[in-house]
Amino acid sequence: MLDPTAQGSASTPAGEVGAALSRPRPGVAVLDVDGEVDTLTAPSLERGLAKLLADPTDAVLVVDLSEVTFLASSGLAVLIRAAHRAAARGLSLRLVATSRAVRRPLEITGSDQLFSLYADRMSALETGGPPAD
Repeated sequence: MLDPTAQGSASTPAGEVGAALSRPRPGVAVLDVDGEVDTLTAPSLERGLAKLLADPTDAVLVVDLSEVTFLASSGLAVLIRAAHRAAARGLSLRLVATSRAVRRPLEITGSDQLFSLYADRMSALETGGPPAD
């Protein structure tokens, strides 16, 4: 059972989700997300996604959710808003979604259709990489 008084892990303070932006090569931006994405941490994810979408020269936008252990509706809403912002630029957000904790909320809401889903990071980083089924 989760301890409601927990103050976060050693690497991620309470109320924050780990969201680190990197650019492995020109035109490619990756946001690595870890932890639980819920009402308290969704604003932190939103800030990370804003940074991901900020550079108009990035043509490949990857959100690696492989280390996310829980995705609440508030986190899903943040991802959906980011998908709409990316679509306005003619881009699709590429999500690395390996766990049931992430894939299930996307699938049952139908919002998986807004993203290109990938089973691993390498496939998502390939310019024409095939999405996962």
